[in-house]
Formats: sequence, C-alpha cells, structure tokens
Amino acid sequence: MEVKSHCNFISRKSTKMVRKMGKKEHHLWQKRDSARSGQKALNLVRNISGLPNEKEAVYGALDKWIAWEAEFPLIAAAKALRILRKKSQWVRVIQIAKWMLSKGQGTTMTTYDSLLLAFDMDCRIDEAERLWNMILHIHTRSTSKKLFSRMISLYDHHNMPDKVIEVFADMEELGVKPDEDSLRKIARAFGTLGQVDKKKLVLDRYQGKWKYIHFNGEQVRVRRIHCDE
Repeated sequence: MEVKSHCNFISRKSTKMVRKMGKKEHHLWQKRDSARSGQKALNLVRNISGLPNEKEAVYGALDKWIAWEAEFPLIAAAKALRILRKKSQWVRVIQIAKWMLSKGQGTTMTTYDSLLLAFDMDCRIDEAERLWNMILHIHTRSTSKKLFSRMISLYDHHNMPDKVIEVFADMEELGVKPDEDSLRKIARAFGTLGQVDKKKLVLDRYQGKWKYIHFNGEQVRVRRIHCDE
C-alpha cells in the first residue's frame, strides 16, 4: 500500500511538471512570434518609405513582402499600420489598409479606424464617407462606438455640423450612447446650426451628473453645476 501511494505521488508530480513545461514553451513561442512580427512590420515600413506615391509601386512592394508567406502576416501588417500612424504617414496608412482589404484581410474595426483617421488627416472626405457607408451597411449593429466617434471627429474637424448630426442620428437609431468627447461635438453642432433646444435636450439626456477633473495631480469626481458644452 505504501509503495503504491508513493508511485501515485510521483505520477501526479510528473504530470504537474509536464504541464508547467508545456505552458513555458508556449509562452516562449509567443514571445518569439511577437518579436518576429515586429521586425517584419519594421521591414515593411522601411521598404515602402522611399517609394513614390503610386499604387502600382506600393502594391508591388506589398505583394513582394508576402510572396513567401504561407499565411497572410496580419499581425505584422497591423503593427506596420500602428507605426505609420505614429509617424503621421497618412498616405502610406491608406495604401496599406486598402491593400489589406483588397486581399480580404484586416476587415476589423481597428483597420477601419486607421483608414478613417488617415482619410480625415489627408482631407479625403468623400472616400471616408464611402467607407463609412459600407461599414454601416455590412456591420450595422456591430459597428463599434469608436467608429461612430471617429466619424463625428472627422466631420467636426472639417466643420460639417450637419454631418455630425447625421452620424448622431444613426447612433440613436442603433442605441449607441456617445462618449463625452463626441457629446461635446454633437452639442456644438446643434449650437452651430442654431438648434439650441436640441442641444440642451441632448446634453440633458446623455450628459452625466458627474465629471472628472485633475486636481493636485489626481483625478477627482465632481458634480456638474451646469451643462458643459
């Protein structure tokens, strides 16, 4: 009985050791993969940085970048987009995002957000609107609040208050509550259009009783005394 108990203890201990080793190996593999995709993203950014802004040249370089890949390097492409966003290279963001979508890849809210932002910063409003209409048509109720906020920011940035109100109307129809930044822009749009009553109604409906401010290096919650724009 004692020998059998000892063997069972060893068996359980061995099982635990195997499981731990398995987790460790998986963790190391993830780290290697992350580093590899990061380097691949940097290589892509370097490869296209010196190219002319011609679709054929850029798409050719991108096709060459994935020529020997067994699977589409989606993580590396997404990292490349983030790098280019930080560098404010909006034309390159547009080119890579469009190329990804043409391959049937990267149809995510993150890719759409990067593309809409790039359209905004490159003053390509018509293209942003076409993309936005496509997103609403395909995704409708799964469209994220972040993308609604992105379109409101785009229209606010280009002084198009009527379009801000249109996006807000879609949000209300789909039951999407605007965040505070979007709410300020929506209220400003109503004010610009002279619709003061609607501005007050929107603020009363969506603006919280509390707001957060920084005081003595800390974030504190205070009650709103009146409706903030």
